[in-house]
Amino acid sequence: MLKQEGYDLMGAAFEVYNVLGYGMSEEIYQQSLEIELGLRNIPFLSKAVVNVVYKDWKLTTKYQPDLLVFNEIVVELKAVKTLAPEHEAQLFNYMRISNKKVGYLINYGAANELEWKRIIL
Repeated sequence: MLKQEGYDLMGAAFEVYNVLGYGMSEEIYQQSLEIELGLRNIPFLSKAVVNVVYKDWKLTTKYQPDLLVFNEIVVELKAVKTLAPEHEAQLFNYMRISNKKVGYLINYGAANELEWKRIIL
């Protein structure tokens, strides 16, 4: 499911990691990945607002995943030493709320490698 699109996304994510390395702020990685996606003509929305609905009622609370790539892949970026279960739960919730089947959790904070997980609903 969306394998080529995920491959393209991760190619851009790895390029950002290769250029910047680890240890910078999440905002720097976010902006750099947005530039890299643009250079590769990969469509994305940054911090797209996703409405939360309860029993057909729209709540005032909104979710904002870091990126929505190809209008189908929810991307959550982190810059932490290691991913934790709550990071996966956050991505899972964004996917459920936005009704998207594919998500990527990308962590730029791990030393010596880009840490990432692909989640399919």
